[in-house]
Amino acid sequence: MSASQRPADRPGRLSVGIIGAGRVGSTLGAALNRAGHRVVAASGVSAASQARAARRLPGVPLLPADEVVQAADLVLLAVPDDALAQLTEGIAEIGGWRAGQLVAHVSGAHGIGVLDPAMRSGALPLALHPAMTFTGRDEDLDRILGVSYGVTAPDVLRPVAEALVLEMGGEPVWIPEQLRPLYHAALVVGANYLVTIINEAADLLAKAGVENPGVVLAPLVGAALDNALRSGDAALTGPVVRGDAGTVASHLDTLREHAPESVAAYVAMARRTADRALASGRLAPDDAVELLGVLSSHADGASR
Repeated sequence: MSASQRPADRPGRLSVGIIGAGRVGSTLGAALNRAGHRVVAASGVSAASQARAARRLPGVPLLPADEVVQAADLVLLAVPDDALAQLTEGIAEIGGWRAGQLVAHVSGAHGIGVLDPAMRSGALPLALHPAMTFTGRDEDLDRILGVSYGVTAPDVLRPVAEALVLEMGGEPVWIPEQLRPLYHAALVVGANYLVTIINEAADLLAKAGVENPGVVLAPLVGAALDNALRSGDAALTGPVVRGDAGTVASHLDTLREHAPESVAAYVAMARRTADRALASGRLAPDDAVELLGVLSSHADGASR
């Protein structure tokens, strides 16, 4: 590879500062390094973050947040959602932001409005949220190749946001400012709550005497996920879609005996499944009457 082909020799390379060198921040920092940008400073509070930064961003100094901002053309804010506004305002109060500086956060729940304190100083706001779960392990860097990023930015900065996402190996998906919370809620349902459902199923299998629930669940869950993404509600199967009220009642009776903490979740998921099956024509209204009666009676019992 010639010198002109090296990522570091591409035009428009930036010095990058990362505030919050946790799972997401350290991964995206490494991705930006790989694209030829240069991470020049980072901040990390916990011992785990500091160790992760040392591993993924070797030679990058760990500095206080205000010094990270001072050193960078692009500041990447990778802190918890609820800390973002306070951090941005705190840096503004000490005059840390400067005109023309790019400020990007990785929160799914927020758009660019949370960066208003930085914008008042002339900083340029971006919201770049990778739609991926991060484990903190080294494979995170390869996992983000090809993932979508929920992007919100002023129209004039859309080319900049798109370029950064593409350089990190992602695909930009544009999200309107006012719909960021809905976008984030969708991903929480699809990822975080999926983990809860899988672990719930594994625990119930273990109570049923299955020694290795993961072996039983893996092919079933994999097929269900693939079918759902391919076919939508047409992929629904099982007793709720068939209107098998007796089977659902039996499930709830045995859950009440062996796993009472799971009854409310089962009822909620069954009701939502019935709603979707009815709306998509998979469940006939006549077949739904007894089923919904069973769910209502058990919901009343769960609330008591």
